[in-house]
Amino acid sequence: MSTETLFIEGGRVIDPANGVDGVRTVVVRDGKIAEVAERVERPRDARAVDARGKWVTPGFVDLHVHLREPGQEYKETVATGARAAVAGGFTTICAMPNTKPVNDNASVTELMLARAAAAGLARVLPLGCISRGQEGHDLAEYGELKAAGCVGVTDDGKPVVSSALMRRALEYARAFGLPVAVHEEDPLLTGKGVMHEGPTSTRLGLKGIPSAAEDVMVLRDLSLLELTGGRLHVQHVSTRGAVRAIRDAKKRGLPVTAEATPHHLALTDEDVGASGYSTDYKMSPPLRAAEDVKAVREGLADGTIDAIATDHAPHSAVEKDLEFDAAMNGIVGLETAFAVCLELARKGVFPERRLVEALTAGPASAFGLAAGTLSRGAAADVAVLDPGAEWVVDPARLHSKSRNTPWKGKRLVGRCVYTVVGGRIVHGEDRSNR
Repeated sequence: MSTETLFIEGGRVIDPANGVDGVRTVVVRDGKIAEVAERVERPRDARAVDARGKWVTPGFVDLHVHLREPGQEYKETVATGARAAVAGGFTTICAMPNTKPVNDNASVTELMLARAAAAGLARVLPLGCISRGQEGHDLAEYGELKAAGCVGVTDDGKPVVSSALMRRALEYARAFGLPVAVHEEDPLLTGKGVMHEGPTSTRLGLKGIPSAAEDVMVLRDLSLLELTGGRLHVQHVSTRGAVRAIRDAKKRGLPVTAEATPHHLALTDEDVGASGYSTDYKMSPPLRAAEDVKAVREGLADGTIDAIATDHAPHSAVEKDLEFDAAMNGIVGLETAFAVCLELARKGVFPERRLVEALTAGPASAFGLAAGTLSRGAAADVAVLDPGAEWVVDPARLHSKSRNTPWKGKRLVGRCVYTVVGGRIVHGEDRSNR
């Protein structure tokens, strides 16, 4: 790791964890944050990064990323996913366990961590499985997974159908201080649905998934959380009912956190039809109705939802270039997340500072991670963002191996220009001055 000193100068520093929002200089020394100050003299041998007109924030933290390695490297690898992450300003990403084989044991966790260390880009924090093989029958060995480096457990992509197993998972994970992250979906209500159930699905002739499929599972798990006292994290919240239930649970003091994706904040089920049935608009949970989107936005604005998480889900063209019913769920999102959400902030959906908090301190706090802050002595993980940079999304130029994005060809505003991890510039043209 480089031991050079960086002076990131003249930018608007937004660090919600420390209540900072103003023009400051961020000093990085020996891989740590040495100082954040209004006036500081730069030594001649230090490197300067000109951040005038830019935002300087803690590196973003993503609680929900699919890296596909091991087993599906044709979609993504740990290295390509980490490269996409730092291009989007993300310095810490939590890797889902639905690899092949799934991450239900120390050997898979260790492989992912070794690949991440070799790449030397974003910090990769694996999550292990809730159940062995993600089969929903027996619990995985949480102690082994934590010792190997996992920061939580989830069967993401699959709901925990058994209430008894979910209860045991919350109790067992509590013993190891691990959050249980849940994909909330009742498969019997989902059935063969492929998009949100409502007038749009009827008009398009596509089988619908009712909001209740998410709502009932959220309510069940909040009830089990109250029983066990574990730590619950609700993934990719998409419905009014889920937001309402989580808000009520937080008011009652239950230890629940939640995340929302940029696509569930920015898009609705009507976009499926407007896109001409493009499978880049097919995801799980599905894009919801406008009233659900409004509720999710309000939930993020008022803190009911703690974090923005991309649910970065790369798929190859052969898995997406199919009929809507047959295509895989999910989109890539690491490189577009900031611009998509910045547009919402500009529309007044939530303040700019709240946007940064939901990408930094919020997710870090949800999982208890040492990240998302520019505190003195913290790891020097920093994003330098140009809020005025206009760019057109060209999937072929994304760093991910996959191209499945609903923003293909769209003009976005806002982009990461530098990313620093552990004091090293790992993304951005080196225009710094010595």
